[in-house]
Amino acid sequence: MPDSGRARCFVELYNLGKSYDTPAGRQVVVRGFELRMEEGEFVAILGHSGCGKSTVLSMIAGLNAISEGGIVIGHREITGPGPDRGVVFQAPSLLPWLTAFDNVMLGVRQVHPRATRERRAEIVRHHLELVGLGDAHDRRPAELSLGMQQRVGIARALALSPRLLLLDEPFGMLDALTRMELQDVLIEILERERRTALMVTHDVDEALFLAHRIVLMTSGPEARVGELLEVPFASPRRRAAVLQHPAYYELRARIIEFLDEHDPMHRTTAAPA
Repeated sequence: MPDSGRARCFVELYNLGKSYDTPAGRQVVVRGFELRMEEGEFVAILGHSGCGKSTVLSMIAGLNAISEGGIVIGHREITGPGPDRGVVFQAPSLLPWLTAFDNVMLGVRQVHPRATRERRAEIVRHHLELVGLGDAHDRRPAELSLGMQQRVGIARALALSPRLLLLDEPFGMLDALTRMELQDVLIEILERERRTALMVTHDVDEALFLAHRIVLMTSGPEARVGELLEVPFASPRRRAAVLQHPAYYELRARIIEFLDEHDPMHRTTAAPA
């Protein structure tokens, strides 16, 4: 994790809120969400389905309007989408008629409009190789496994050279072995390049393995930050070392306890969808 004494606040979410007008009145999904991140930090947002964690991520991405509060990245308040934020969704969302190379090139062409064709191609090749797809440039999505498609999605996001990488349950559709393999790929890239990342997940072990800190969200209505946990595992992260760390099972037990306390199935009132 970055040295807290030296690092400056890079991402700030202050009093962030989202609400909708419904026939039954104003529905508040998220209220007063507060978070500060250091440059190079990996933070995971964890909570029950429907708690608003993806809503928070979509507001940061600029894909969902903010109802209240604000978002500052690199000392600049954001008001909409931009190439300074790369997004990886749960589904790869690739254009099926384009090759892996051309899917990544779409973003590179927008971010580097003045670069030569050769330079743009070099950027695309580099990022496909980073995710282990150096020999799959010319293959279309239908010719790739779901895990390989998600690798293309990660390469596409990283090729934008984003200041902040946003990950919305990026491994949720994958089998367990592929999920672990891609977690290893992702953490290796982020640690080597000191990228700043914010990930939404419902997987406790995934959050503990990847994140420097974990935001636990209440289930709502009016979901908020319920608890913020420091994850003390050393970098570079190694799965065996994490599992053997004396704090691992204590943190895991605390997260599960929090989720049990905020389980919407145990509430008499329904949480917002």
